[in-house]
Amino acid sequence: MALKFEILKKKGLSRLGKLYTKHGIVNTPAFMPVGTCGTVKAMMPESVASTGAEILLGNTYHLMLRPGADLVEKMGGLHKFMNWDKPILTDSGGFQVMSLSSLRKISEDGVEFKSHVDGKKFFLSPEESIKIQHKLDSNITMAFDECTPYPSPYDKCANSMRLSMRWAERSKKAFINRDGYGIFGIQQGNVFKDLRQESADALKKIGFDGYAIGGLAIGEGQEKMFEVLDYAPSMLPEDKPRYLMGVGRPDDIVGAVLRGVDMFDCVMPTRSGRTSQAFTKYGTINIRNARHREDPRPLEEGCDCPLCTHYSRAYIHHLQKCQEVLAVMLLSWHNVRYYERLMQGLRQALATNTLDDYVAEFYENQKKGDIEPL
Repeated sequence: MALKFEILKKKGLSRLGKLYTKHGIVNTPAFMPVGTCGTVKAMMPESVASTGAEILLGNTYHLMLRPGADLVEKMGGLHKFMNWDKPILTDSGGFQVMSLSSLRKISEDGVEFKSHVDGKKFFLSPEESIKIQHKLDSNITMAFDECTPYPSPYDKCANSMRLSMRWAERSKKAFINRDGYGIFGIQQGNVFKDLRQESADALKKIGFDGYAIGGLAIGEGQEKMFEVLDYAPSMLPEDKPRYLMGVGRPDDIVGAVLRGVDMFDCVMPTRSGRTSQAFTKYGTINIRNARHREDPRPLEEGCDCPLCTHYSRAYIHHLQKCQEVLAVMLLSWHNVRYYERLMQGLRQALATNTLDDYVAEFYENQKKGDIEPL
């Protein structure tokens, strides 16, 4: 296996680790900002790097449509194309395939679908997905899979999971091993424990550099998600990184770290930045609310992002009311920085044996809520 993962310390099920890739080290637990089309929305790659992010997520489906994997390869790969010299993980396109239910046809060979952009037909197989990710030069390639929506009948989830496991084996065979690169398998099974176990057993038999927990954060709610995470991570190899796909809110991440997960991604920080939502230690606030109109304070005391160090709530409120793009840029920057500060705090707490205190303070602050203006 070409990716090295080192566990430095443990507290309960939580793990402090390092993942070594050709393009650098990823300290875990880690959050990956989502750069679906080769950009984290409303942010320059240099800005993303300044938040402390050590790895980004790109997406096979979107990049194969625009601008095309061949062009990205011709331009020197995704790192060079988007000016990001740190590690990149690429989603295989399986989740997007699920969301295209009205535009797709699934067979044993793969998925035929129509582009949501122009209606053009494409066919994506495990082999093609791995080939595209190779052309993108992603450090972590994801096995091609199908993700069932929640809720779904048991038999449908079982058949889908077993198809994904057959695709996982084909994905592994298609992957080209090279130093500093690796491929992750994806555990499926929806919310059914026996299917999750069957999936984990199949993936371990194939053998991967890391293992993802897929098929969550698709409508089942936090309580049900945590029920699955109470057992799913421990079904996966202890000495490999564990990645919870598409999660999530800050309290989702804290809860998952406590259950043994190492890696996360979510569009929420930047999507919230486009809808006037900001994450702070005291919870989420809507900067469009009238109470911020004359508030001279920063968005969050102690935050070192450009928004909090240079601008007032009143100014960001004004920008949002005027629909100025600068508001989206600054809020997205702050939100990504908030997530990276959260991960840095979790790692520091693990390193200093203060995880219990850190988590207790996190939940206490979240319960307090944002302070009213003076």
